[in-house]
Amino acid sequence: MAYSVHELFLTLQGEGHHAGRRAVFVRFSGCNLWSGREQDRASAICQFCDTEFVGTDGPGGGRFASADDLVAAIDRCWGDVDGPPFIVFTGGEPLLQLDRALIDAAHGAGMLVAVESNGSIAAPDGIDWLTISPKAGAPWEQKSGDELKLVWPQDLDPESFLAHSFGSWRLQPKDGGDYEANLKATIAYCLEHPPWQLCLQQHKICAMP
Repeated sequence: MAYSVHELFLTLQGEGHHAGRRAVFVRFSGCNLWSGREQDRASAICQFCDTEFVGTDGPGGGRFASADDLVAAIDRCWGDVDGPPFIVFTGGEPLLQLDRALIDAAHGAGMLVAVESNGSIAAPDGIDWLTISPKAGAPWEQKSGDELKLVWPQDLDPESFLAHSFGSWRLQPKDGGDYEANLKATIAYCLEHPPWQLCLQQHKICAMP
């Protein structure tokens, strides 16, 4: 299988459980909740996406003919640093492309595989860390994982997710023009509704890649 990657880069994880951790981000092209074109945003299921995932012309991006080719590019990006490489497959929606062959190739190279998905597609076996971020109006297929991250506010009831199998529960204020109000609402909700924890996008606060 060939893989279409918008960008591939070394950074620090900016949010969630692994915030601050050195990581290679592999951002796949494409999403099943929005085309990525601004003219389609108003009619998309997910209208608040803040990520560029169209095409393969981002830094480090391209078409990779095989899982081994993509893993080799990831390894070059990680560099000669001690410890297992920590790889975050994201998008767009990574589970449109991430398959067992790529997971196995990454594990064969000693890498740890993390995934950030909208949860509308069932995840393959073998993922080391799975973050699910459901979106209002979208199907929800993957109802278990290591971390559930809910962008807030949405037309979703956070408490309805607590019956499912996740290791932690994080509420992230929605970015955009209403961010300050959203941040205050998110803090208030977390104070009143444990086990929800505040999740901030540190890569934006600190201007990381």
